[in-house]
Amino acid sequence: MKTLITGSSGVIGSSLVELLFNQGHSIQCLRRNTESESIHFWKTQSIEEGSDSQYDVVIHLAGENVADGRWTSTKKNCILNSRIDGTRQLVDYISLLVTKPKVFLCASAVGYYGNRNGAKLNEESSAGEGFLAEVCEKWEAETQRLTSMGIRVVNLRFGMVLSPKGGALHKMMPPFKAYLGGVIGSGNQFVSWISIRDLVEVVVFIIKNDQITGPVNIVSPTPTTNRILTRCLGKALNRPTFFRVPTVIARVVFGQMADEMLLSSTRATPEILLKAGYEYRDHDLDEVLSYCIQSS
Repeated sequence: MKTLITGSSGVIGSSLVELLFNQGHSIQCLRRNTESESIHFWKTQSIEEGSDSQYDVVIHLAGENVADGRWTSTKKNCILNSRIDGTRQLVDYISLLVTKPKVFLCASAVGYYGNRNGAKLNEESSAGEGFLAEVCEKWEAETQRLTSMGIRVVNLRFGMVLSPKGGALHKMMPPFKAYLGGVIGSGNQFVSWISIRDLVEVVVFIIKNDQITGPVNIVSPTPTTNRILTRCLGKALNRPTFFRVPTVIARVVFGQMADEMLLSSTRATPEILLKAGYEYRDHDLDEVLSYCIQSS
């Protein structure tokens, strides 16, 4: 298969490129156009010069990092616009191709559901409230034009990705190693997670299964809580977890990001994947954290 991918240098993208390449995919990585005066978001012209511009699969992962820095007005605009503008221009580009890809996989997140306490959420659950929910809802909406072109569209609602190569886990480890790791807020908020090993296999599974369309929760069937995640990570690093970050302190330090990422509770279930017969490799959080730490 010939595959076009954005966000190939990120934690998910780099692992996915490696797996797809090993499975025989011909990979074309689409880069952001950094020319200040260009009206083109992507370097699509460079692709046209060096290829026949025919793709079986398009995987769109690119977007401003939501966990990199406090959410100022400027930062929030970058988070939203990188997803909306980037997706819109990518869809525009695909609409001009004579031969359309068979499937378009676009990143999203379980942030779509917002803070839902302990409610079990599947792919049919409604959108929540808040900035991240708004971003995910608008991001997914930008992909829907492709459906009218006869392209299968899948919105990948990622949970917390546990990887030895970076991401959320690597942001958590320094305070834990410094004996400052601990529960955030009440610790009862649910965390929907997935190992990078399962994530990339899930993407391949979706590519091969043409019955899967629309939103898909890319999460483990065994969600955890902040309290359990804290205890497991402390155990894996051989560190105590007595330190506690009160809700008020988290809000002072991280602002709106605290309420929507650190304190928010999302108990997403991978109903679509389970019904489709995907068999998870990683169920046990202790084993996944040990693997990530030993392999980092």
